[in-house]
Amino acid sequence: MSARVKHTAFGTSHPAVPAVYLLVTLALTMGAFQPVLILLSLAGAFSCAVCLRGFGAACASLRWQLPLVLIIAVLNPLFSASGSTELFRLGARAVYLESLCYGCCMGMLFIASVLWLQAAAELLSFDKVMALLGNAAPVLALMVAQCMRLIPRFARQGRAIMDVHAVAMEAARAGADERDGGPASVASIRRTLPDTLRDGLRTSSVLMGWSMENSLETADAMRARGWGEAPRRTTYARYRFTGADAAAIVALFASTILMALIAIAATMQFSFYPTMTRLVLWWGYVPYALWMALPCMLHAYEVVSFR
Repeated sequence: MSARVKHTAFGTSHPAVPAVYLLVTLALTMGAFQPVLILLSLAGAFSCAVCLRGFGAACASLRWQLPLVLIIAVLNPLFSASGSTELFRLGARAVYLESLCYGCCMGMLFIASVLWLQAAAELLSFDKVMALLGNAAPVLALMVAQCMRLIPRFARQGRAIMDVHAVAMEAARAGADERDGGPASVASIRRTLPDTLRDGLRTSSVLMGWSMENSLETADAMRARGWGEAPRRTTYARYRFTGADAAAIVALFASTILMALIAIAATMQFSFYPTMTRLVLWWGYVPYALWMALPCMLHAYEVVSFR
């Protein structure tokens, strides 16, 4: 029985094609700070994650990201008391709608960037990155490959930390049941907003410590294996740059100009402060949405073509 082939977007293209698309997409995501464009990028990144890893795995990767979005959205109005629509007051500090929306957009931008980096790790494997930059810029190739590898590991480690924390909480509740001689009360089980924020901060702190320790271990391991001793590196697979790849890159660059103009026009006509600009329907959102959905469309095409 033959093994099942995993089809991905840009699977039959030269690594330069997905590299150009992902670089432009990440630049658009991080540079176009406008609510509709951020939502379109987030939707495209999440749909790409569903195509590459499945719906369950894509949703599971959001378990540690959503608390961070909540933290950013809540903390931004406390540190940036700007706007004209006052919602309520916390002591002497006013919380404005514009600051809250700005924090929500920052959180969604963070999730979209992480999801696109996870997609880059799937679409550009280590051998593809080394084939692109291995001989021209070996240090840069290693940095890019390690960063893309770190993103999915970061997500898996975040899920593991949250699972361990959930098990520890269940064990603590079971111990409380044994001491009290009865089931835990509803008040002790119900999760409150401060509990969610505290868990998110704890998970983020543990993840930062783990990432720094992992980077030191990786550097020591590479030094022990003699990284940098050979003047040139070989690659496992050779990729041929064809005429179709050249046409795809030309089309991507032409589309990049249009996407950049759309992003500039959308961000210039929108502002959060002092009063949030009203969003209206605009034709520019359609090509922008198609750009963000390109990996899903290519994934569906390749799955149908190779079925």
